[in-house]
Formats: sequence, C-alpha cells, structure tokens
Amino acid sequence: MKTFKTTLTLTAALLALPFFAFADDGKSIYGEDNRKDYFQMSAGMKTLADSVVSFWKAGDVETLNPGGVRLKTVNFGQRLNLCPDEKFREQPIGAFCSGSLVGEDLVMTAGHCIKNETDCQNTKMVFGFAVKEAGKDAVTSLPASEVYSCASIVKRFLGGEPGSANPAGQNLGPDFALLKLDRKVTGHRPLGINRGANLKKGDGIFVIGHPVGLPVKLAGFAKVRDFSKIGYFVADLDTFGGNSGSPVFNVKTQKIEGILVRGDEDFLDSPAGCTTMATYEQTAGRGEDVTKIGVLAADIPRLPGEKVTKEMEMQSAVEMDSGAIMSGEAAPVRSISFD
Repeated sequence: MKTFKTTLTLTAALLALPFFAFADDGKSIYGEDNRKDYFQMSAGMKTLADSVVSFWKAGDVETLNPGGVRLKTVNFGQRLNLCPDEKFREQPIGAFCSGSLVGEDLVMTAGHCIKNETDCQNTKMVFGFAVKEAGKDAVTSLPASEVYSCASIVKRFLGGEPGSANPAGQNLGPDFALLKLDRKVTGHRPLGINRGANLKKGDGIFVIGHPVGLPVKLAGFAKVRDFSKIGYFVADLDTFGGNSGSPVFNVKTQKIEGILVRGDEDFLDSPAGCTTMATYEQTAGRGEDVTKIGVLAADIPRLPGEKVTKEMEMQSAVEMDSGAIMSGEAAPVRSISFD
C-alpha cells in the first residue's frame, strides 16, 4: 500500500521481503533530519522509548536455545540501494510497524498494521530493538522475555475500509488498533495518554518508533500543522513506513497525543542512480497524519494514580463520538531534551 517515487528495482527489492510490505502510505523528512538513535536520547526519552515496540512477522523472530531470540534483518542501504551519505545506511531493518504499551498487556498501533485475527496470530511484538551504544551494532539477539505475541484484537478501526466510513467531508479518517498480548509485560511501563482535548495548531510534538523497520528512533522538533480534521491531525514529523503505529507525544506533557498513520513519499530516485530519502522544507509537503488519541482513549485503562477530571472525560467522549475539535489551555511546561 506504500507509494514510492522510486525505480522498479527498488520496488522489487521491497516486495521481495515479506516483512517489508508496509501496509501504510509513505512518510518523509521535513527540514533537518532530526532522528536520533536510542544511545543519543536523554534519560527521559529513553524511558519512553523503552515502552515502544517493534512489530515482526513471526517467522522473522528465530528462537534460540536457551531462552533467547534472534531477529532476522537485512542491511538498510544494500536492500534499498541507498546513496552513500544516507542516514542510518548501515543499520539493519526488519520490523514492519511500531506500537506503544498503554496497559499491562495492551499495545496500541495503527489499524492497517494488524488487519485481522490471522495477522494478529502471525505477529510478534519486540521490546529493545535499538542501537544502545555509540559505535556498536543494533541489538538483534534478545531474551525471549522481550518478545510478546498478539493474543487478540480488542478494538480496531480504519476509515475507508469496507464496512467503515470516513467522516463526512473528509477523504481520510482515524486509523487505530488496540491489541491484547499473550501475557502481562514485565520490565516496561505503560505510557500515559492525554485524555483531554487541548492540543492545537502550532503545539510541539515528537515521535518514537521504527522508521523503515530500523532500530528505534526519536524524531523531535515538530509541530501540529492542522488540528481541524475529524479523528486525526496533520504534523511535520520526520517519519517513514515502519513508523506506522508509533506514539506521538506532546513536548510539554510527554503524554501520547496520537498514533502516526500516514504521510508523504519516503524515497526518491537520485540522478546518481541510487535512492535517497524524500525531504521537504519544514512547512512544505502534505504532512504526516496522526490519529487523535481521543478516538480510543475510553478503551485504554487509566494508569495507577492517574487523575482524570469530569471535564476531561466529557471532552474525550465528544472526540470519540463525533471528532469535534475542542481547545483548552496549554499544559504546564515540563523539562524535555531531544539531545
């Protein structure tokens, strides 16, 4: 389902790998490429990244003895014929989507990542696929305890699919799924979500996920471009296929505001005969689409000690039922660093 402005050679290379069949529209770079590896993140960002999962075809997670797994990957640059100076060119790829832990056994992602129970049964969710030290390779051999299976689909929606509908006056709509895992997660904390409706145009956001199936990346210094859409908003996040399902956070609160689901082109042909990542001016391009967290907030359990006001519950219910746009005061500023 991805759209690439690339050669037939690249297309064939992508289709040759089952785990590379991203079920999403393209995404891209806006302005400077702000993506960072895990080892480059601040302590606070690492804590958030620790609760982001990569999605793998079950056959690409090899069981080892005793008690470990190995992720089957390929070289990013070689597979896509990337130009020599492309970022992360020598890193491994293999994941097909991203997700976030939002309950003790509940993962949130994009609805196009897991379409049915068969997809659920054939998917593994892995914590810890990351480059954790400078100069070191990505972690591709992990304890079996970091790998979880999809037990069932709790709730799913993809506007435009047979049996569903996009909101009136829009070609696109929300795209989300909540997945129950085969067991409770240990060693990782569920992430907080914004149950209010106070995000607005111009607010700062960032995303953590697995672009192109790479080890986990943080992309910051982005803003909301358009919050008027029903069920989703548009932003200038640096994201790619594989980022689908990634949690998008509010800079001020560090809570999840939505799920990355769609975007612009990923790759372009270079005159040199190699492939380059698509880039746009910060305010150019179509932007990246993010499903608003309000459309599924009522289905996500509250965290221990989480305070939710009556007003927040009412705002969430309105968003879920009608996609109405509401505004509010900005949340208190918290210290945050992308360095």
